[in-house]
Amino acid sequence: MKSPEEILNATIAIGHHKIEKSFLAKAILGFIGGAMISLGYLLYVRIAASGLETFGAFSSILGACAFPIGLIIILMAGGELITGNMMAVSATFFAKKISLKDLLLNWVTITIFNIIGAFFVAFVFGHFLGLTSSGIFKEEVLHVAQAKIAASPLQAFVSGIGCNWFVGLALWLNYGAGDASGKVLGIWFPVMTFVALGFQHSVANAFVIPAAIFEGGANWLQFIQNFTFVYAGNIIGGAVFVSLFYYLAFHHPEHD
Repeated sequence: MKSPEEILNATIAIGHHKIEKSFLAKAILGFIGGAMISLGYLLYVRIAASGLETFGAFSSILGACAFPIGLIIILMAGGELITGNMMAVSATFFAKKISLKDLLLNWVTITIFNIIGAFFVAFVFGHFLGLTSSGIFKEEVLHVAQAKIAASPLQAFVSGIGCNWFVGLALWLNYGAGDASGKVLGIWFPVMTFVALGFQHSVANAFVIPAAIFEGGANWLQFIQNFTFVYAGNIIGGAVFVSLFYYLAFHHPEHD
């Protein structure tokens, strides 16, 4: 396992590499990132709904244990996820390796293609294929989506902070691990925790709320309102609570 200082340097380098990727690479990897997080959430829905009768409220914990597969694939196989970029690319910005324009352009590009990937999974696999369009699975999607929509703007914002604090830590531990098993564990525990706690992830919400919309259980204005405040909270959770705090704690200018 790397030291915190070494993890910070690795994060800065990874953030710089994210900026240097071509637009095509960002588009493809952004789509994959949105799709993989959504497929992880789809797995959560299937497990939570299937286990409700047997395990009761604990079924959501079982679903949370499965959800991290999405981020594991993104970080180990390849993908770009905006919540992760909020942490990694911010570290590069704080280190003055990139400009604010670079940072914002990266965020906008990855966000757009993450949303496209999430919508794709919600419609094609959820609605068209029928994995969220009937029975207990539809009920679970509508229940989860309505719970997220019901949060006030301030609650959605604060929940977004909590979510990306943990996602940022998952990246931090992944970058610090020395082998594949360490990376999996470093990703799995923080992500499982934020899902089990019910914190809100903007890209995951771009799957579950549209999935509910396609089944007549929500509308696009509700999605936009929720996404806006959760996204803002995700920025604070990743860019401030992880990237900035650790940069201030572990950056030593005299070693540059």
